[in-house]
Amino acid sequence: LVLVGTSVAQSEAKWLAGLEAYWAGVDSAYRDTLHSPLPKEDRSGFTSLPRFATDRSYLVEARFVPDVGEVFGMKTTTEREPKYQQVGTLHFTVGGTEQRLTVYKNIDLSRLDDYRNYLFVPFTDLTNGETTYGGGRYIDLEGPLGETVELDFNRAYNPYCAYGGRYSCPIPPPDNHLEVAVKAGVLKHHD
Repeated sequence: LVLVGTSVAQSEAKWLAGLEAYWAGVDSAYRDTLHSPLPKEDRSGFTSLPRFATDRSYLVEARFVPDVGEVFGMKTTTEREPKYQQVGTLHFTVGGTEQRLTVYKNIDLSRLDDYRNYLFVPFTDLTNGETTYGGGRYIDLEGPLGETVELDFNRAYNPYCAYGGRYSCPIPPPDNHLEVAVKAGVLKHHD
């Protein structure tokens, strides 16, 4: 029992350290005055993005079902429609409810070496417009995906459009709406 307890504690510590490193990298990028999506007036006092408290119940094990779809233009907040392709669906339980999300690949990005395995999961949930950005949030994954995928909503982040500016952000497709309140990840920028 001691070995099992030690293993669980080490796994928990590794997960938390990985999550802290992830957000430290995001916060560092937002502090970068040359590349930050934050409006100028918000940059000087910026330290970190507001987030829900870390909650392990939003780290879910999802079953990945490959299902390659046709290439299509994903709607954005502008007239631009970047080309995406469905690569499959994630099936999981969150908040006691069975859910599913479609996973996408950006066609142009996938041609670049650094983004060859980049996968995109845009979603909306019942927190949008209340405690989180009304336009939804995103989670990034790295492919190829196996039968089981760790889907960590604690890493959910806002599109740049949430902070203002002239960004063109993908709008989560209606099929990627979760009928639960996902109280994990980044909060909305301002009321």
